[in-house]
Amino acid sequence: MASSRARRGVVTALAVTGALTLTGCLQNPDPDAGGGGFGAQSSPDPGDGSVTVLGAFGGAEEELFVESLAVFEEESGIDVVYTSDQDFTTTILLRVNSGDAPDVGLFPQPGGVMQMAADGQVIPIDQMIDYDALDATLVSGFLDSARYQGRVYAAPMRMAVKSIVWYPKEAYEEGGWSTEPASLDELDEIAEQIKADTDAAPWCIGWESAQATGWVGTDWIEEYMLRLHGPDVYDDWMYGRIPFDDPRVVEAFEAYGELANEEGNVLGGTTAILSTPFADAMAPAFQPEPDCYLMRQGNFATTFFPADVQENLDEEVGIMTFPPAEDGYDGQPILGGGDLAAAFSFDEDTVALMEFLTSDEFGGPWAEAGGWLSPHTSFDTSLYPDETTRQIAEMAYTADVFRYDASDVMPKEVGSDSFWKGMVDFQNGASAEKVTAQIWETWPEAQRQVDGESEDE
Repeated sequence: MASSRARRGVVTALAVTGALTLTGCLQNPDPDAGGGGFGAQSSPDPGDGSVTVLGAFGGAEEELFVESLAVFEEESGIDVVYTSDQDFTTTILLRVNSGDAPDVGLFPQPGGVMQMAADGQVIPIDQMIDYDALDATLVSGFLDSARYQGRVYAAPMRMAVKSIVWYPKEAYEEGGWSTEPASLDELDEIAEQIKADTDAAPWCIGWESAQATGWVGTDWIEEYMLRLHGPDVYDDWMYGRIPFDDPRVVEAFEAYGELANEEGNVLGGTTAILSTPFADAMAPAFQPEPDCYLMRQGNFATTFFPADVQENLDEEVGIMTFPPAEDGYDGQPILGGGDLAAAFSFDEDTVALMEFLTSDEFGGPWAEAGGWLSPHTSFDTSLYPDETTRQIAEMAYTADVFRYDASDVMPKEVGSDSFWKGMVDFQNGASAEKVTAQIWETWPEAQRQVDGESEDE
């Protein structure tokens, strides 16, 4: 089944290379806008039968990625040469800046793509792929993660979903609590019911992650920013168009604090949040008598569940979507991430591969093996290995808007440093106003866009 779908994708990709024209004109009518390095070239160069790809997939993931390309190589006659590099973010910058760029890079975060788009080193997606057709099948808002000055420079080939609330299925259902809260207020009501009905805490929360402790907390703030203030404000915050200590950001911090710091809400109290390894946070929920019931975490959480739970996922765990705010954004947002494909060469073979990688035809073998989600709402969900994975995919497919993890887009001085540290300070009792002001101080001046200070985004 997956093989036949992939063959159709290859045929589509090769047909595109034969009569390629600039597309996506509604998004950007000026072919030279944005990075501009390749904007004037309206048709691809001839290919040489080979495409080089650099990514961070290694081990079993590399094997599944390569397997997912097998039909493309067979039908197209194009040889895909994949190189795995665990230090991808550094290596891709070095190779591009030294004139040794791969044909395609698979970015785990959009920040590097944006930087290269600003330097005119990466090819706009609409120059090689039918933008409108691509956008029509993608999770709503996903392409915005790689948009620079109105033009998109990378497209997703894998999706991650973070806005998931997990619970131990049998024990939770025996409790009779709602599995479909319509709002954050209703989720809070469930927590109060759990406290009233059991001796357990409703929430399982753990942040400890060695030097990276605090990253789990950034996800919580991102969830609240999306729900309280919507995607437009979220984007302004993520790109530095509003200060990090804007009152709306402070409000998101305080909303998380109300959940995490309320007496009895979190197993072990507030101090346990920082000392509990994030991978162990939900372990107490799988005891015969759970000590906690709810954990908000991404789809990768299944990889650190106990082995017996992983083997029988559909029966052992239940999931629900982290709900919207009743008086906030009018819709259901989803926070997530994903791997983005970007092209550094413009020839027929590279175009064909990009068309395939970013289509709903890619990924069948990977989906069947588990651990992979397609960002396309039109993907054949019967290929997913269990009902839980299908439900997670549907969360994203039916959401009103998808937004990329903000800390992965922010300047690294913030997103993977001061934001993490600030969350630890906040959890230790520092005020939201103080923490957000300190984080804003670390935002590089050149990348601030408040009051039109910068035109970089």
